[in-house]
Amino acid sequence: MPMENEAKQGDIIFRSKLPDIYIPNHLSLHSYCFENISEFSSRPCLINGANNQIYTYADVELNSRKVAAGLHKQFGIQQKDTIMILLPNSPEFVFAFLGASYLGAISTMANPLFTPAEVVKQVKASNAEIIVTQACHVNKVKDYALENDVKIVCIDSAPEGCVHFSELIQADEHDIPEVQIKPDDVVALPYSSGTTGLPKGVMLTHKGLVTSVAQQVDGENPNLYIHSEDVMLCVLPLFHIYSLNSVLLCGLRVGAAILIMQKFDIVPFLELIQNYKVTIGPFVPPIVLAIAKSPMVDNYDLSSVRTVMSGAAPLGKELEDTVRAKFPNAKLGQGYGMTEAGPVLAMCLAFAKEPFEIKSGACGTVVRNAEMKIVDPDTGNSLHRNQSGEICIRGDQIMKGYLNDPEATAGTIDKEGWLHTGDIGYIDNDDELFIVDRLKELIKYKGFQVAPAELEALLLNHPNISDAAVVPMKDEQAGEVPVAFVVRSNGSTITEDEVKEFISKQVIFYKRIKRVFFVDGVPKSPSGKILRKDLRAKLAAGFPN
Repeated sequence: MPMENEAKQGDIIFRSKLPDIYIPNHLSLHSYCFENISEFSSRPCLINGANNQIYTYADVELNSRKVAAGLHKQFGIQQKDTIMILLPNSPEFVFAFLGASYLGAISTMANPLFTPAEVVKQVKASNAEIIVTQACHVNKVKDYALENDVKIVCIDSAPEGCVHFSELIQADEHDIPEVQIKPDDVVALPYSSGTTGLPKGVMLTHKGLVTSVAQQVDGENPNLYIHSEDVMLCVLPLFHIYSLNSVLLCGLRVGAAILIMQKFDIVPFLELIQNYKVTIGPFVPPIVLAIAKSPMVDNYDLSSVRTVMSGAAPLGKELEDTVRAKFPNAKLGQGYGMTEAGPVLAMCLAFAKEPFEIKSGACGTVVRNAEMKIVDPDTGNSLHRNQSGEICIRGDQIMKGYLNDPEATAGTIDKEGWLHTGDIGYIDNDDELFIVDRLKELIKYKGFQVAPAELEALLLNHPNISDAAVVPMKDEQAGEVPVAFVVRSNGSTITEDEVKEFISKQVIFYKRIKRVFFVDGVPKSPSGKILRKDLRAKLAAGFPN
């Protein structure tokens, strides 16, 4: 059946090859995830790779409700309040996230390796009332917390003035207040810079996340076939929406075992796959690269893995082929996401229960119950197959908008409800999506977002810098790294190392500037916008040699 059809206003719309399905998006996120729990309540739900502790589905559901009661009783957290989860992957991350959902509260997730300034910025912007973290990160937020009456909960040891997480888990689960959660209520608030500017809170609702999970794993012939016999490796950080959605929430929905790994290290990673007979491996290109390059891989039995999914950044064809050889029984494919889109826009159909043939380098086919179009960035007209343009998506899974930023929201979601991704791609004759370029200014370091505007603002604070622009430079290990074009103030002799040092003190490791190029001026449009394309072209042409 043809997947390209004309909508009323002459739009050319692309849909999944799979038929639409019923999605129970009136349910709250936790009710939906646990809807079929009676079928697997005694099966393993979370396995802590660090100490081999296993929580069954019944344990996870009960602990989450206890944490909800504890958050409410002890801290007065109620519907529409926000908690910040500042944690690496851990069972407590899951209990805190689901606990907040039970209350109709919101979780904002942040990278625990953020600098104090970066964490405080997000705590402030999200108006979080509690921070759930580890003792080693307390100092980053202690002063702000004291001044603003924000409570700190620690999952390991609780320093003075902090509460231990175990106190929450000891609460009586019957103390959860009665709440009416509406489908349009926000449940998750990840931060993303979107197509332009500084990081903003992305409001993901119960309905949005239920829809996104269902688009992947529900129905007779799910796009991403996982089931209760599967073991999913959760090595990607849960504070990143890809892992939270496609690993944790999808895993919970189908009753799979979710094996939690705190951080990627090649040997423990291979050991966990072998020891727990992992079947589903959701990865990112840097992990795929590490697998491809490591001589250790051949010493481990990876034959249990049946699905290797890569997302968050494009995976090159050569890398795909190298890794195929390492996982003898696995299908390898890509998904394509964007935080604002909930996040999954397209998923590889080789992962379906009744799989399709796919092409190397494609990043999937648009998910079910959604519409995609490709538009000419200059005219806004929708384009036919095999024509490159900006990828746009529409459906219940996309964000409600940016928190307290109607202007940025209107710049991303148009009046017809289309979310404009800022990515350039085309859809071929087999409905497969290929991404070829990026309109947006975002830099992706190992799948982590770096917002050029954030680094430019810091650079302009330096007295010896009169202008600056930050753009991505290709890098084998990281995919892209941030580099700066800097204009020195009159008479200044500031060096590359001084500029790098100035920035590295203020940001998390992946935002550090890798190269500084001193120039006489930064190219700008008549309206004063930095012409990043010109600078990217300069680098591609071998600048500064």
